[in-house]
Amino acid sequence: MLTAEASRAVAELGHVDVVIGIPSFNNARTIGHVVRAAQGGLAKYFPQLRSVIINSDGGSKDGTRDAVLKASIEDPRLLLLNTPLLPVHRISLPYHGIPGKGSAFRMIFAMARQLGAQACAVLDADLRSVTPEWIDLLLRPILYAGYDFVAPYYHRHKYDGTITNHIVYPLTRTLYGLRVRQPIGGEFGVSARLIARYLDRRDWETDVARYGIDIWMTTIAIAEGYRICQSFLGAKLHDPKDPAADLSAMLQQVVGSVFALMEEYEAVWKKVTGSRPVDLFGFRFDVGLDPVPVNAERMRTALITGYRELQEVWALALQRKTLEELARVCQQAEAQPTRWRLEDDLWVRIIFEFACAWHRRRVQRGQLLRSFTPLYLGRVASFVLETEHMLSAEVEERIERLCLVFEQAKPYLVSLWDLAGRTPEPRLEKVSAEVKT
Repeated sequence: MLTAEASRAVAELGHVDVVIGIPSFNNARTIGHVVRAAQGGLAKYFPQLRSVIINSDGGSKDGTRDAVLKASIEDPRLLLLNTPLLPVHRISLPYHGIPGKGSAFRMIFAMARQLGAQACAVLDADLRSVTPEWIDLLLRPILYAGYDFVAPYYHRHKYDGTITNHIVYPLTRTLYGLRVRQPIGGEFGVSARLIARYLDRRDWETDVARYGIDIWMTTIAIAEGYRICQSFLGAKLHDPKDPAADLSAMLQQVVGSVFALMEEYEAVWKKVTGSRPVDLFGFRFDVGLDPVPVNAERMRTALITGYRELQEVWALALQRKTLEELARVCQQAEAQPTRWRLEDDLWVRIIFEFACAWHRRRVQRGQLLRSFTPLYLGRVASFVLETEHMLSAEVEERIERLCLVFEQAKPYLVSLWDLAGRTPEPRLEKVSAEVKT
């Protein structure tokens, strides 16, 4: 798993107690702040531990790796009450393999195991709100409280993280019964025991190597019974994207990973009913958030275009009643641009039926996931119209109500999933048109 350069770095370091991993690709503008926050956190909260910050880079051309190596907290204006007993090492290395965040994580985890680290925390390279306290909150539950996996819990703008809010959080909560609010948040703490489990798996060459890595890590930790908690980190301020922008690759890889894990852990999630809270570390407080631009009109247009061009695929993925209701929604969206809605119960059935269509392979899986993008965009557009005048706290309550609809409909998912396993049906390998979003 390690390149010759990475192996030499491991040999020079010998042993560390803690690893901070930062995957990157062209993040020179922000990564220096992330590295300094990590250095400050290690120096302030874990001065007695031997530590290293590993930047796993995907071939940046903007000086990202130089920014990592130049980042320093050696500033006379910075007062650390605990003088670090050991220096914080910084390493920046290119990873090899499939381009993507998961491949970067694989190298970080492999180095952490070789170095004998007790715990590893990973941070996104585009964070602007990360503070030294994040390092404490991500590592302390593992080092001193016996947890294996620390998920982030933070405040986000009401239109930041729409894939999480409308698909991954409610579906993961419904399947596995734990309310992990940010299952694809980007910042995690992981124990040595769980790192070993990740590295022993054989699916690193799938979408896990790309955007699927976060939900893969979270699901394995939950489904296999590792000790899980969350830490409140405040606000997540990063480089947000308009949900109407081209997030199709991310959406397909994340949703495909969720569906693949549903097959692997079928025996686990079928027995789960309801959901329960997860231990939360840190003091919760309200924070200011950057606005996220949203182009609801573009998303509405994508839904209408998808309805015109992808009905052949949708007809194989969806039940007749669902397809009929969806047709009415698309017609309303075209006729009444500001008054239409894609309601929760229909959205939940669409998710469940797509999962079962993926399971029974009625449509080539890549094509099925691509056809899902306009539906996701339509759901987000509908949600924006409904919540544009709501405060963030009200929107959070609205997401919780959506989760309850998911949970109440779970028997429908189980029955449809079982039926899909018994009745193979004709597959559609190719359609004549695909929507451009």
